[in-house]
Amino acid sequence: MTLSSPQQFLGFLLGSTHRRISVSFARALKPYDITPEQWSTLLMICDRSGVNQKEVAVASAKDQPTTARIVELLLKKGFITKTANPEDRRAFQLYATGEGRALIENTIALEQQTIDMAVAGLEPQQLEDLRSMLEQIYHNTGNIHQE
Repeated sequence: MTLSSPQQFLGFLLGSTHRRISVSFARALKPYDITPEQWSTLLMICDRSGVNQKEVAVASAKDQPTTARIVELLLKKGFITKTANPEDRRAFQLYATGEGRALIENTIALEQQTIDMAVAGLEPQQLEDLRSMLEQIYHNTGNIHQE
């Protein structure tokens, strides 16, 4: 088999697909002044009220500095607040504000529309299989190149 196109490589195809979906979602979110990365972090904080920054980083598979920047932006925009954790004064608990919750409520359908467009033409069983395969790939790659 001759490999003459990057699309023939699974990693390239996965990355390209992710970027296309992310760009499409970013366009949909533009009027709300929030990026997909900020949106997903805000969604997590809405769902897990009182979560700390380290837990957000782990759950979103982002490093600590990236998570810290996103949290600071969400704070500046008034979408979240943070309070000192009474059990660990070095850690902060994160909470969505009313404005942050309203933004998620007003945009959750945009995320679903973006995904619906991306998976148009796939049968329910194919979507279930795709999700299962992606979860397996995600799990498998958790141990790659760790030092």
